[in-house]
Amino acid sequence: MTVGGDERRRLPGLEGPLWRALLVFRFAALGYAAVLMVNNFREYAWPVGGWLIIAVMTVWTAVSSLAYARPERRGWPLLVADLAVAAACLLASRWIVNPSGLGVGSPTLPMAWVAGPVVAWAISGGRRRGAIAAILLSVADVIVRNGFSQATANGPVLMILVGIGVGHIARLAIDSEARLQRAIELEAATRERDRLARGIHDSVLQVLALVQRRGTELGGEAAELGRLAGEQESVLRSLVAANSPVPATAPAVAVIDLRPLLNAYGSAAVTIAAPATPVLLPASVAAEVAAAVGAALDNVERHAGERARAWILLEELDDRVTVSVRDDGTGIPDGRLAEAERDGRLGVAQSIRGRIRDVGGSVTVTSTRGNGTEVELTVPR
Repeated sequence: MTVGGDERRRLPGLEGPLWRALLVFRFAALGYAAVLMVNNFREYAWPVGGWLIIAVMTVWTAVSSLAYARPERRGWPLLVADLAVAAACLLASRWIVNPSGLGVGSPTLPMAWVAGPVVAWAISGGRRRGAIAAILLSVADVIVRNGFSQATANGPVLMILVGIGVGHIARLAIDSEARLQRAIELEAATRERDRLARGIHDSVLQVLALVQRRGTELGGEAAELGRLAGEQESVLRSLVAANSPVPATAPAVAVIDLRPLLNAYGSAAVTIAAPATPVLLPASVAAEVAAAVGAALDNVERHAGERARAWILLEELDDRVTVSVRDDGTGIPDGRLAEAERDGRLGVAQSIRGRIRDVGGSVTVTSTRGNGTEVELTVPR
């Protein structure tokens, strides 16, 4: 997979460090070329010309660095101009440096500075573009040295390796960033889909299930209505399982007491035990915990038996809050939860586990046939 121009423009945070690294390289290479000039200019055929080339390199380093700092300017005009200036400075060595020295591997005037355009081309277009720039400058190097030999091969070979290596790394990094972006978007969309599925399960699906059950009990026309409700429940469960992701919403940031939300579930069949002091959680977390408790109680009502009782225990620790929902019903047979999830019945998978997972918590379900069920919800503080 490759990343096109539009995707590259959406990832300035990744390309920025690469261009800044090129800036550092250009100034470091310019400094090295200046040091060599100071040490060797007395041996040059035209020393004044050497200082002129160093001045041109200095000016172009400043100009190109400022230009590359703006993403909208990193197009072909700047890339071609950069390559042309580097090639001109390299070719000028033919008349300034001692020609006999160049033929046996003496350094050219720009030295490593000419690799700057190669790196720029590689960052902007990958290994193929980097290799093209390296080959063009290698041709200029061969011209300066009057041919290609073992003594003069190091420069061209290194430039080609730099062009291919930097281009390959830049493309891999940008492609990886694009994949990561898409994965984050998919995760957010999946979480929102799960949230919607829980809402549907806690409202529409349960109503349809109730209509089906009561219609079957009443018989006659009500039985037909119950049958139709059952069919629609099955269809809706399938749609929930394959629901298309939608953009995630921003979480709430207010802090509220969890106790009143749980106290609302109290009844003759549900006993609640909670601390005497407020148990504070972010509003969004408290709402999800309370909804998960409601789903657990709904399972008790529907599956634990007509005379089953339930107990809610709220515990507060320094780093977490735990809510336990225990009943004295018939318990859950082995493998029943996995079977229900495969059938699209999302009470435990989504309304309980999904909710608590989305707020960074965990769920433990303990049940044995005939001894009731305990659902323990734990969320971090």
